[in-house]
Amino acid sequence: MVFSMEPPAQHAGLSALPCRELRGEIRPPGDKSISHRAIMLGMLSIGTTEIHGLLEGEDVLATINACRALGADIEQIGAQWFVTGVGIGGLRPPENVLNMGNSGTACRLMTGILASHPLQCFLNGDASLRARPMQRVTIPLSKMGARFETTQGRLPLMILGAHQPIPITYSLPVVSAQVKSAVLFSGLNCPGTTSVIESIPTRNHTERMLPLFGAEISVQQDQAGASLIALRGHQELHAAQLNVPADISSAAFALVAAAVVPGSEITLHHVMNNQTRNGIVQTLIEMGANITTTPRENMCGENTVDIVIAQAPLTGIRVPAERVPSMVDEFPILAVAAACAAGVTRFENISELCVKESDRLSETANMLLTAGVEVATGDDWMEITGRAEIPGGGVISTGGDHRIAMSTLILGCICAKGMSITDRSAILTSYPNFIPQMQDLGCILKSS
Repeated sequence: MVFSMEPPAQHAGLSALPCRELRGEIRPPGDKSISHRAIMLGMLSIGTTEIHGLLEGEDVLATINACRALGADIEQIGAQWFVTGVGIGGLRPPENVLNMGNSGTACRLMTGILASHPLQCFLNGDASLRARPMQRVTIPLSKMGARFETTQGRLPLMILGAHQPIPITYSLPVVSAQVKSAVLFSGLNCPGTTSVIESIPTRNHTERMLPLFGAEISVQQDQAGASLIALRGHQELHAAQLNVPADISSAAFALVAAAVVPGSEITLHHVMNNQTRNGIVQTLIEMGANITTTPRENMCGENTVDIVIAQAPLTGIRVPAERVPSMVDEFPILAVAAACAAGVTRFENISELCVKESDRLSETANMLLTAGVEVATGDDWMEITGRAEIPGGGVISTGGDHRIAMSTLILGCICAKGMSITDRSAILTSYPNFIPQMQDLGCILKSS
């Protein structure tokens, strides 16, 4: 018998070679943040929620498996997903540990749901997720009556949900939509009103989706820009019909590729246009990118647009620190645009990148340095000096970070010697059809 020593295809290395102009039209995959929430709220509703355009990446599949373990009936028929819920308060104790894979969003939001249900549950994840801080959610959820045991503030996590959950008013100490949503999701099974105060706006998908299921939630903003989000608890949620918009965070890779590869022009369809998420588009326009948008229909409470982008000379800028929450996931790919821009681009207030799927601040710097781009960093800032020709030729070990993996491949498209990654598997967490879509546009991606 002969045993192959080759790695499985999904774990094989991948190289991006310099390419000519990119052309074509794509619809990026469904938004990951909305896909997680659609499954979870479907689980907490009465009736069957129908979802079209759900992201079928590994992160969302982990959420689906966890919700099934808690009693939801979830099935896929063609391109549609159907979630028959158990209602708020109707969760059943899972028989095994809930494995949240690589997803911080799934893990923290699920922790919020479980915190106000009288169950004992255990959550775990992959090595990357086990390195991410959980105290930012366990601290406020403990105030609501739940008990937790963590491993030095990280996974594995034991949750003992509250038998008599307590509504709270919580002022966010960190800019985090995950913390906000965890508290609100816990508040669904609390009496009275649960409120969250945020001084800086974060992505507001939870506030926009809850009314689609019949929840009573209000958002009030003061003159300083702070928001008070108030949710009435013990409501009965009802199933919804949802069409998930395309993910702007996934669209960002094609946007930057078209912005920097000479002669390119591409169209991206039905991309979510949410002001708490579209910082990457604003920033590319300020750098000189040739972008036009056409409004399309509303999906899941979100406006969508078609985006046409054509290559144009880019100039380095200072990215406003207050814009970081609206593009926190896009800094690795924005760094690729900065590497091609004339002059210096400066990112500030980006310490949150250090606690993502990897230390994205250092990993992004390493990616650029390996390609031959001049980079300087501090605890919460980065400066990139662009250059007309990037030598490339380097190999990046992405450490399981999907955004570093995809950013490296886009960088390879404009490097003289290309760029390579050692393992493509992380891409499956958020963008399972990344390789064929980029190849359709004209990127040259080859196994290595």
